[in-house]
Amino acid sequence: MTILFLIPYPPGKAPSQRFRFEQYLHFLTEAGHSYTLAPFVSDATWAILYKPGHMAAKALGILGGFARRIGQLFTAGKYDYVFVHREASPIGPPVFEWVLAKVLGKKLIYDFDDAIWIPNTSAANSIVAGVKWHHKVDSICRWAYKISCGNSYLRDYARQFNPRAIVNPTTIDTVHLHNQVKDQSTEQLVIGWTGTHSTMKYLDQVVPVLAQLEQHYAFEFRVISNQDPQLPLRSASYRPWRKDTEIADLLTFNIGLMPLEDDPWAKGKCAFKALQYMALGVPALVSPVGMNSEVVTDGLNGYICSTPQQWYEGLEKLLKDHELRTRFGQAARATIEARFSVEANRANFLALFA
Repeated sequence: MTILFLIPYPPGKAPSQRFRFEQYLHFLTEAGHSYTLAPFVSDATWAILYKPGHMAAKALGILGGFARRIGQLFTAGKYDYVFVHREASPIGPPVFEWVLAKVLGKKLIYDFDDAIWIPNTSAANSIVAGVKWHHKVDSICRWAYKISCGNSYLRDYARQFNPRAIVNPTTIDTVHLHNQVKDQSTEQLVIGWTGTHSTMKYLDQVVPVLAQLEQHYAFEFRVISNQDPQLPLRSASYRPWRKDTEIADLLTFNIGLMPLEDDPWAKGKCAFKALQYMALGVPALVSPVGMNSEVVTDGLNGYICSTPQQWYEGLEKLLKDHELRTRFGQAARATIEARFSVEANRANFLALFA
C-alpha cells in the first residue's frame, strides 16, 4: 500500500501534524506500507510565515506551494490512498481534492482536528481570511473515502455529508515522547499554560483568578508559547516554545490550565493541552468545552471549571496539597495511557487505510 500525505506544513513543525499522524508513520512502515509527505509550505516559507513583513517572500512561498501541488497531481496515480490533513491548499476552492477524488478516482482520507468550516480570523491570518474558502470542508467531506475527525463534535458535522466519518482522537506518544511523570513534591509551585498566540485570548478568564490567588499563595504562572502575552500578573513568566525542550518545559508545571470560551469554534477543540499535561502526570483544570469533559473527570484527574469560583477553588486545593496533585497526576497519566495514547489508538488509525 502506498500513501500520499498532502499536508500544510513541513514535517515535525506543526503540533496538529505531529500528534494527528506523524507519530503513526513508523507503524505504516512496520506494516510494509510506503508513504510520501508532501507539504504545501516549504521550510523557508515556514520560517517566516507567522512573522510580520516578508510579504513578497510569503507570496512566492504560496505560489511555490501551488506549483508543487500541481506537480503532485501528475504523480498521484501511483498511490493507493491520499491523506489530506485539513486542506490541500490554504486558500481558494478545493480544486486539488476534486481532481484527486473525482477525476483520478483516488481514495481520499480527509483529516481535521478543528472546526475549520467556521471562519476564525486573527491578526496572523487576516490578510488571507477573505480567500480561505471555509465552506470547502463540506465538499471535501462528500468526496472523501473516509473522514478522520478529532472528536465527536467534528465527526457529527462531517456525517451530515458522509457517513464514513470516524473519531480519530489526537493522541500522545507515552513511550517515546511524553514518557516521564512529574514529581509533585517540588518546593516551587508552577501553574502553567502552553499554546500559540491564537489561543492566548482564552487566558483572559483566568487572569483575574490568578491575580486573586497570588495575593495568598506563592506560585509562578508560566506561559510557554511563540509569543509573550505580557500578562498583568506579578507571578507571570514566559518561555518561548521550542520543540527540543518541550517536554522538559512542560515538566516544570505542577498544574496545567486549559480555559476555553463556549462557542462553536472552541467546541471543535480536541483537548490537546490537557492531553499533554495529563500524560506527564500534571493535573489539568479545564473549561467544559469541546473534548475537555471527555478527557478530564472532575475530582479524579483534574477539575472542570465553569465559573471563576470553581477555577479559584480547584487551583487552591491543588496548590495546598502535593499528595492530591500526585494522586490526580497518576490518574491523569492512566487516563492517557488507556484512552488517548498512540498505542491505544494504533488500530483505529491504521483502519483508516482499509
